[in-house]
Amino acid sequence: MCLAVPGKILGMEERDGTLMAEVDFGGVHKEVCLQYIPDASIGDYVIVHVGFAIQRLDEESAKKTLADFEQLGILEEEFGDQFALAAKQAGVSSHAPPAAAAGTAETNGHDAGKDAS
Repeated sequence: MCLAVPGKILGMEERDGTLMAEVDFGGVHKEVCLQYIPDASIGDYVIVHVGFAIQRLDEESAKKTLADFEQLGILEEEFGDQFALAAKQAGVSSHAPPAAAAGTAETNGHDAGKDAS
């Protein structure tokens, strides 16, 4: 799922002609493009969708939305470890070794230590 998430602008800079910002999403910091809101300022709350700030938001609404997202687990879903999340949803351990690394010689019908002749 891809959501528009509110965040607070912590810092701004122009990079290669593009206005960029460091934005805080309830403790998670991400780089965000501000080209759609060029008059944004440090301390402003913005709604971010796929890496672009698309709208300003008042502080109270932003904090309430972030709290709701946190309670629902949406922040972890959006910003957490996507590999671990996928493994959890699939019901497997995210620390399991890849299948290709586990005993390929036994599964392909011949012993890796023997000559094929």
